[in-house]
Amino acid sequence: MNGGDDAASSAATSGPPPSLDWRFSQVFGERTAGEEVQEVDIISAIEFDKSGDHLATGDRGGRVVLFERTDTKDHGGSRRDLEETDYTVRHPEFRYKTEFQSHEPEFDYLKSLEIEEKINKIRWCQPANGALFLLSTNDKTIKYWKVQEKKIKKISEMNIDPSSGVSSLPSSSNTNSPTRVVANGLPAHGYPSNDFSFPPGGIPSLRLPVVTSQETSLVARCRRVYAHAHDYHINSISNSSDGETFISADDLRVNLWNLEISNQSFNIVDVKPTNMEDLTEVITSAEFHPIHCNMLAYSSSKGSIRLIDMRQSALCDSHTKLFEEPEAPGSRSFFTEIIASISDIKFSKDGRYILSRDYMTLKLWDINMDSGPVASYQVHEHLRPRLCDLYENDSIFDKFECCLSGDGLRVATGSYSNLFRVFGTSPGSTEAATLEASKNPMRRQIQTPARPARTLGSMTRVVRRGSESPGAEANGNAYDFTTKLLHMAWHPTENSIACAAANSLYMYYA
Repeated sequence: MNGGDDAASSAATSGPPPSLDWRFSQVFGERTAGEEVQEVDIISAIEFDKSGDHLATGDRGGRVVLFERTDTKDHGGSRRDLEETDYTVRHPEFRYKTEFQSHEPEFDYLKSLEIEEKINKIRWCQPANGALFLLSTNDKTIKYWKVQEKKIKKISEMNIDPSSGVSSLPSSSNTNSPTRVVANGLPAHGYPSNDFSFPPGGIPSLRLPVVTSQETSLVARCRRVYAHAHDYHINSISNSSDGETFISADDLRVNLWNLEISNQSFNIVDVKPTNMEDLTEVITSAEFHPIHCNMLAYSSSKGSIRLIDMRQSALCDSHTKLFEEPEAPGSRSFFTEIIASISDIKFSKDGRYILSRDYMTLKLWDINMDSGPVASYQVHEHLRPRLCDLYENDSIFDKFECCLSGDGLRVATGSYSNLFRVFGTSPGSTEAATLEASKNPMRRQIQTPARPARTLGSMTRVVRRGSESPGAEANGNAYDFTTKLLHMAWHPTENSIACAAANSLYMYYA
């Protein structure tokens, strides 16, 4: 996916890559059996930085937790030792780094509206001078954070003995004199009298305090607050490749910000109709192109993706390209528009493809081909007969995220019962693994028949793959709709996935 004709020809001759064998790596915040999960601890956002050495999570309590990778550091040693380690798969390991309270609950008195502290999105910014920078947002306010190691300064060699609190300075020779009072009204027990004269050699016990810095601690400081720019709930933030600007999107508008300017933003997309009764669709997700800072894409609740170019006009209400799948004749039902709503979009690393997730499927789009998706992957097609039940318990409105591998050869997304699915995108690939977010990810894997991909239409080139074979969960009866894996992220350079199951962060590698 990343290359040109050479990569395509080599892939054609060698065939699709073999399916990956996913293994459990580690878990943070694992629940014990029967332990009740607090609402504020449920993870609501996950994001790797560009290097893959840091991982950030946000939760419903407004906290941001940072993890750093440890297995890439301290690889000193002889050349033979390094060569021997090359033969083994390096086990990716992260450790807790720090956490901070990003957002607090607020109340909008003008609208009589409570503003949750829940973190909706986290995006890493360019690091500088050993400091980490990131953006975090709740429903209304975006914050720009700087996380840096600070040396803790302590004053040592004081003239007062810390244990006794008594000054080591010599006192007045007249001990019977009444207690003197200095200008601030405090008794001058340990201070020399007015007629006191320093001896020629000085006072050996008088020492100047010395400031020493021995320990270091990580300090998170809010550099800027970008507020009062959205009337509706913010669903997306995305950094531009220029490193200077970012976008924020709510249901009806997309705003463009400069990282250095917090009191001004530019509205570049506005889909709000003059009469709100004419509203037919809302913005569900927005993402900057990873290479071209003038291009971005946003998805809608009608299942369409619009690619816009900011060079065309200041207000980008007219799109450059529109990506949507034609509706099959006779397939329309009450649930058609609900399940067509796109909950998340992601660009591939080279910017050539867009991955989208609606309720039932993952779709892969080529930005050079707007006639339809190049591939479509069924995530939980067996739930289609139960759409009525899913509508009754509001599960049909769950917003699942999606992610691509750094090489573009695989895509992944979550499902119910804490399951997630990984699909191969290479031509001819039948890879469609189902794994559970637990220490034994293969425990509840639904066996997928290894059958060739079948093309549904030459016009749209839609490929359906990975539908589950009949089994214990094929009718959806055994699925637990209260445990859902909504948030996940793929490491930018390795086959490593981080996913959130309630308050637990699970990590896997292949």
